[in-house]
Amino acid sequence: MSLFSIFNVAASGMAAQSQRLNTVASNIANAESATGPDGQAYKARQVVFAAQAVDSAGSTGVAVTQVVDDPNPPRMMYDPKHPLANEQGYVAMPNVNPVEEMVNMISASRAYQNNVETLNAAKTLLQKTLTIGQ
Repeated sequence: MSLFSIFNVAASGMAAQSQRLNTVASNIANAESATGPDGQAYKARQVVFAAQAVDSAGSTGVAVTQVVDDPNPPRMMYDPKHPLANEQGYVAMPNVNPVEEMVNMISASRAYQNNVETLNAAKTLLQKTLTIGQ
């Protein structure tokens, strides 16, 4: 693997973690929404990562293969005065767990930060290499 491949690997990691952060933000923003775009309770979404070749040298990075709905059932909240309440007085709320989403957000932001630091270290190494002959 050449030093230039590190840029491709780190960039793929940054792109994947950026999409993960966007998904987490969407989940947190809709955590208390009684209805989603389809009229049903919003379903939490999770990203699925997979290894991906990033260059012809055989370097492997990461990519988001899909964004899937969380299979857990909606959270039932008792509120008989709510317009969307069923006959028993329960409203189907999103299956978003705010604690899990905050952990995902911290994990994704740290992974993104690690990729940025990797890029900066590779850049510094290249700059030092260029000054060797001076």
